[in-house]
Amino acid sequence: MYGAPVDLSYKRICCLGDTWIEEPRSGLRPLKRNSEKKYQSRSLRLNNNNISDLGDLQISVCHFLAEPLQLAWLDLSFNRITHIDPVLCELPELRVLYLHGNSISILSEVDRLGALPHLHTITLHGNAIEASKAYRNRVISALPQLKTMDFSSVTRQDRVMANIWHHGYNRRNSKQPLQ
Repeated sequence: MYGAPVDLSYKRICCLGDTWIEEPRSGLRPLKRNSEKKYQSRSLRLNNNNISDLGDLQISVCHFLAEPLQLAWLDLSFNRITHIDPVLCELPELRVLYLHGNSISILSEVDRLGALPHLHTITLHGNAIEASKAYRNRVISALPQLKTMDFSSVTRQDRVMANIWHHGYNRRNSKQPLQ
């Protein structure tokens, strides 16, 4: 049985490699530890910090969680993240990913998250990519298993529109002039 989320929110964390000095916040449910003093949780909250680089994410996950490869819920909202780092794709059981309120500006980077087979919930609103006309269609097209995006259900109509957008986008990009 897995316990409450390991909550490292509002800790003014800038560098993920330094999270080992932090003590998780206590919540309504007590945190459970194993014999190695690692938390028996599948959820990690790193929201509302000053994180800009995810390169040391695995170090933090391994430091805190008894079963790091079982991480299913990750909250990185309200940080200073500018890119969707490939390190996120090293979390094979990730199901929920909150990235809202960051500074992600390249919409195509969302495609990387297609490598996460169980990802069904994502938040990306409050990033520069939200301004793109193709924002919702591109994300749903890249992540066809999504059930929820930006705290809103992904409907059958959303999937139809994303599919139409995807085929039109591919057709436009395949029409390269012959040289």
